[in-house]
Amino acid sequence: MFGILDRYIGWAIARATAMTILVLVILLSFINLVEELDQVSRGSYTMGDALLVALLTAPRYLFEVFPVSALLGSLLGLGGLAVRSELVAMRAAGFSLRHIMLAVLKVGVLMMLVVVVFSELLAPPAAQYAQELRASKLLGQQTLTSRYGFWARDEQAFINIRSLGDGRHLRDITIYEFDGDDRLRLATHAARADYEVDHWVLRDIAQSELDEGGAKVRSLASARWDSPLDPALLSAVVVRPTMLPLWELADYIAFMRENAQSAIDYEVAFWLKIVNPFATLAMLFLAVPFVLRAGRNVGVGQRIFLGAVVGAVFFLLTRALSYVAVVYQVDPAFTAVVPAGVFLALALFLLRQVRY
Repeated sequence: MFGILDRYIGWAIARATAMTILVLVILLSFINLVEELDQVSRGSYTMGDALLVALLTAPRYLFEVFPVSALLGSLLGLGGLAVRSELVAMRAAGFSLRHIMLAVLKVGVLMMLVVVVFSELLAPPAAQYAQELRASKLLGQQTLTSRYGFWARDEQAFINIRSLGDGRHLRDITIYEFDGDDRLRLATHAARADYEVDHWVLRDIAQSELDEGGAKVRSLASARWDSPLDPALLSAVVVRPTMLPLWELADYIAFMRENAQSAIDYEVAFWLKIVNPFATLAMLFLAVPFVLRAGRNVGVGQRIFLGAVVGAVFFLLTRALSYVAVVYQVDPAFTAVVPAGVFLALALFLLRQVRY
């Protein structure tokens, strides 16, 4: 499957890609750490906690930066071979453009498999543990985030919030209050809760009060809710859809659809994960004509600049279309496929300009 030249080309690309990934992940992790430092001294959140959270959430960046890293790594790896005239020697010896493309494809698929396994099996548990640690330290109480929403404890009450929103406007809240003997005393459900000045206001309330005589049910239009939950901190512990593995995203989407809730954010993240491998292959294909057309005339700095510009365009296009999908309810599958399709078409067009 891997001949001598395949391995030689693959090693050059893999080494450059690994270095690029390392630099980008460190950069993004540093930016994340700076953001985490803003939370230090809130609740029991310390500098050590911020460092641990930044370290645990670093692996999730691997999947996000991989397409751009693959482009930069291919430009640098193949560019190094071009500068040393090794690509020219290979082609003179009969190693055609088709063989070069196959070699790039082989190493790309191999790297993609490693990244997918790492980002789907190892990164999500680490990121979710970091979020739970962050929430418990900031809120000063044990919390849990699952597909059934956000859970917190307030003395003898357990709070379940299905949608945290922006932290100030909550949706689908249920409060279970227990007595001293751990028996359920009052169950309150509110369609939403809004933070006003220094307290919460529950709206569209249905309450069930349990006592020895049975259950009493009543409805209220609104009621004041004095809770220690801080909206600023709630917004800081929201689990991002990108932190979830593919199968959990699918479960979230199915669960939210069953409960007539919007799952557009999770659908966008789901389709981006599906399309990401194809976007990576498009980037790898795009690097080949750039290198072959430029040959030895382009330096390392120019290749890095070119890769950074193309990668930035890809990132911004992907992010912009993701927002379009969320705001205008456009099909997430379509908005996820468009950037990869555009760059793949560009790569195929440029490849046709390169002589075999």
